[in-house]
Amino acid sequence: MNILVTGGAGFIGRWVVDHILNDGHRVWVLDDLSNGRIESMIDFKKKSNFMGFIEGNIKDNLILNDLFAKSELDICFHLAAKINVQDSIDQPRTTFENDVIGTFNLLELCKKHHVKMVFMSTCMVYDRAQGKNGINETNAIKPASIYAGSKLAAENMVLSYYHTYDLPVTVIRPFNTYGPLQKTSAEGGVVAIFIKNKLANIPVQIYGDGTQTRDLLYVEDCARFVVESGYSEKVNGEIVNAGLGKDITINDLAKLIVKDEKQIKHIKHIHPQSEIPKLLCDYSKAKKLLNWEPNYSLEEGISKTEEWIKSIGMR
Repeated sequence: MNILVTGGAGFIGRWVVDHILNDGHRVWVLDDLSNGRIESMIDFKKKSNFMGFIEGNIKDNLILNDLFAKSELDICFHLAAKINVQDSIDQPRTTFENDVIGTFNLLELCKKHHVKMVFMSTCMVYDRAQGKNGINETNAIKPASIYAGSKLAAENMVLSYYHTYDLPVTVIRPFNTYGPLQKTSAEGGVVAIFIKNKLANIPVQIYGDGTQTRDLLYVEDCARFVVESGYSEKVNGEIVNAGLGKDITINDLAKLIVKDEKQIKHIKHIHPQSEIPKLLCDYSKAKKLLNWEPNYSLEEGISKTEEWIKSIGMR
């Protein structure tokens, strides 16, 4: 198949591209490098089925029209997004225009060229988990940040094209994803940041009281979920979750990674109004429709991530 991955130079996107290439399909990557890294593409250029990297933004219709006209696409994995919650609060227009208008631009071209879209949403659209069974796709939603609100708006646009035009689409909501290639700077994920600080003998900082929980999904499991959502017709028109199915408090996560509690500090939360107290995934729908479930435990994933951070010298 011919496949486009928007945001393919980003953390999850890079793993998705790798998976698709290994499956033997032809891949184009579109990324404006606002969050992605061009270095992620170096190894792919050696592969004959890597068709090219295009530096560009999903708001640029000239680039999009040219790409769709030339590539005869079968699937568009749409991962490109403004993903920082605090940035969305500080600059709501930027997040809205990229995540909603950019998605609309892609939908119009997917409709014109009969291309399936897999839209990467987020668990941040949900209200807190209630009870021990976790969050399934019918759970209450709560757009507690502009980021979550923009994702929900884009989700609704994506699903409207399924109902109105019979365009094959799938909305996916992975839970908090971590692993090798994730940034270890302030824009990175909590696991990568905690490991980097531990290795550098710098105190780990926790926002708020640390009782908030996260369901942490290893990136290779996430990429497999993303790709299989595109390959399968069973999830067309569906919203599907993916997660580990276990949550952990940020306090316990810090103890698991750092071990020395003296190295753990609590600081004032920068956006408490957008915090979700409990995130726990019910991935039973993904298991039923895609036969997907995670392969890596949290401990295994943390170990692999730490090995990678050590290998790059904690850059």
